[in-house]
Amino acid sequence: MNALTEFFTQFEILDGYAPMAAVVAALLGIVLLAIVANIIAKYGIVALINRLLKKSTSQRDDVFAQRKVFERLSQLAPALVIYALAPLALGDYPAAESFVDKLSVIYMVVIGVLFVDALINAGLEIYGTYRVSKDFPINSFTQIAKLAIYFLGFITVLSLILGQSPLTFLAGLGALTAVLMLVFKDPILGLVAGIQLSANRMVAVGDWIEMPQFGVDGDVMEIALTTVKIRNFDKTITTVPTQSLISDSFKNWRGMQETGGRRIKRSIYLDLSSIRFCDEEMLKRFSKIQYIADYVQEKRLEIGEFNKAANADLSTLVNGRHLTNVGTFRAYVEAYLRNHPKISKSLTLLIRQLQPTEHGLPIEIYVFSLETDWLIYESIQADIFDHILAAVPEFDLRVFQHPTGGDFQQLTT
Repeated sequence: MNALTEFFTQFEILDGYAPMAAVVAALLGIVLLAIVANIIAKYGIVALINRLLKKSTSQRDDVFAQRKVFERLSQLAPALVIYALAPLALGDYPAAESFVDKLSVIYMVVIGVLFVDALINAGLEIYGTYRVSKDFPINSFTQIAKLAIYFLGFITVLSLILGQSPLTFLAGLGALTAVLMLVFKDPILGLVAGIQLSANRMVAVGDWIEMPQFGVDGDVMEIALTTVKIRNFDKTITTVPTQSLISDSFKNWRGMQETGGRRIKRSIYLDLSSIRFCDEEMLKRFSKIQYIADYVQEKRLEIGEFNKAANADLSTLVNGRHLTNVGTFRAYVEAYLRNHPKISKSLTLLIRQLQPTEHGLPIEIYVFSLETDWLIYESIQADIFDHILAAVPEFDLRVFQHPTGGDFQQLTT
């Protein structure tokens, strides 16, 4: 500064203004150095770091370049230059020096907060590439971390502007705890709910959940601090409070997907008037059905021995034991499903008769498909019931249905 002042005193036009001219020249020089420092940091150091990241064998670290994490950090360079050199130029102007110092520090605090924010975003994106992120989402934790960082940054900037210690503001906030609890009620409840959801593995990104009270039926897209985002199967997106997954009930289909089987539970209602004992002609026909040929033969031998031992009077069908068309039909359906390549043999496979109703006799099919994908599952289920419904008349049975206009028309002709 002394050298600059002596230099400007040589000019008569600046007589008496040489110190001021020296300050202006010094400030222009500092601004020029700050611009040079920014160019070196951004187009030199940061560019080199980004090239090294792209050349690395791992693809995950490319996120730092894509998120421009180090570009934000490079913006500290000009502020550091100004903060370091401004006191030299403004030594004779304490008020201006203090103002520039505070402005530089505030700028560096803001850049630091933005850098940490970008770093958290990059870390979250990298974490999302690991399998554990599906079971243990950390979105709520990162959002709490961001809130804390921005809050501390705000307190720091406020303390710099007012010239007070940050601890003074933090101590004063103790009296506002009740207000803060009210203002941040949803984030606090969301944080607690997020911890419970993650710790108990109640729901994860990609799970198919149902919440009829919210009209939710689809896949979880995102679990955030205060909301959970679900893409429904009709392609609409529903957001529900995170706390609702703790306080309200919901159905998670993850268990079905993990076991590798999706349940098929449907009943066929048979007309009660079509149920009868099997006569010889029916048994001969049933013996030609491949899936139950052995069953019919074994049952005939078993029943014959039982009736002989019981000395049953076979002149009446109600005496002794006899095969029925509905029992044989159940055996056929079970054999058909056990031989079906898309039906699980390790999970429950049950064909049962339920209590008769005014709609007939329900024969319930309770099995599990090996395919859990919705489209494939529905196709398998439709093929199975197409076949079973078509096979019902082969056993001299009828499927029950309420009379239609066509039925009444036949009665009148």
